[in-house]
Amino acid sequence: MARQTNRLTVRGITAENRPGMYSDGGGLYLQVARGGSKSWLYRFMLRRKSRDMGLGGIDVVTLAEAREKALAARKLAKDGIDPIDARKAQRKQQAVGAISGRTFQDCAELYISSLGKGWKNPKHRAQWRNTLATYVFPVFGDVPVDAVNTAMVTEVLEPIWATKTETATRVRQRIEVVLNWAKAREYRTGENPALWRGHLDQLLAKPSKLKKVKHHAALPCEDVATFTKALREREGVSARGLEFLILTAARPGEATNALWSEVNLDKAEWIIPGERMKSGEQHRVPLSPAAVAVLRTMETVRTSDFVFPGQRDGRPLWTDALRRLLERMGHGGLTSHGFRSTFRDWAAEQTAFPGEVAEAALAHTVGNKVEAAYRRGDLFDKRRRLMDAWAVYCAEGPQGDVVQFRAPA
Repeated sequence: MARQTNRLTVRGITAENRPGMYSDGGGLYLQVARGGSKSWLYRFMLRRKSRDMGLGGIDVVTLAEAREKALAARKLAKDGIDPIDARKAQRKQQAVGAISGRTFQDCAELYISSLGKGWKNPKHRAQWRNTLATYVFPVFGDVPVDAVNTAMVTEVLEPIWATKTETATRVRQRIEVVLNWAKAREYRTGENPALWRGHLDQLLAKPSKLKKVKHHAALPCEDVATFTKALREREGVSARGLEFLILTAARPGEATNALWSEVNLDKAEWIIPGERMKSGEQHRVPLSPAAVAVLRTMETVRTSDFVFPGQRDGRPLWTDALRRLLERMGHGGLTSHGFRSTFRDWAAEQTAFPGEVAEAALAHTVGNKVEAAYRRGDLFDKRRRLMDAWAVYCAEGPQGDVVQFRAPA
């Protein structure tokens, strides 16, 4: 019986010059053109239609290689997959990876710069940047955008899905939007791993089913002096960053992203630009002597534009480093954000400072429009006295008497 496959030989291929198709069996053919050029062709049937798939010229593809290519294509066709379409998809994926070279953070910044110009509210743009910088960039900001997958997305979302559901939902939506933009720009291909319906809804609980967490876990104000004493005995950027956060009652992202250009040590003030504030408005922070001391310490080891530099060059301290520090100190149930609640409780329960002064120190937006209209200043001098008193309390703890407030004459 004649052989059904491997009919051709290397010598025969080299000697054959007559135009035509010469079968090697199994759908593989040597194709000799009228001009004498020779190439490989794989012919197959799929869905009752005959298709021809070129496998390359004999000058670049040997007989053995042509047989391997034909075998691989034959297996795909047997499974109902068009090998021509499969090859096109593979080449497109390779082209995307070679052309883009874009990281997820690159694409996020480009998206915000291009489409963000159409956002009327500057606060919205700031929130976009802040949420991505806080939750996403530390996990896969430097990963090529075409390599971002479901595992990476869930690594971002799972730690905050139940505790910060509203924030986590927005983060997911923003990841999805950036990846859609990258696909439209042909920086990536395939399905969007941040898609909710039919994808992540199979992996994460529905937001509506989760209990809303109303408060961040906070330290009782009576314990803050003991905690601060233990914190000051620790060395490192994380410890000084957390101490500064406590003394200024700032949000974690505001403190860890502080820049030296925002600080005036001679005037003992820190001006946070609007784009880094939740309200979208600039916030002046009076610095107590204790807070200035923290900055003086960091100034002696300054290596970055960031007051509290992270382990990566050119990056600030990651807010998660504060969480890890709390865990090492035996306070894993607390959050760095919770110290704002500790400060607010102290101001309300242990002092006679007016509530609006404490609210201004926390940079809380005034909900009442009438009150907001009458409050034209930022109560800076009054807040300085409040923050000085807070620093003393953090060092000494309860003294038995309520701190009195007297407006300057």
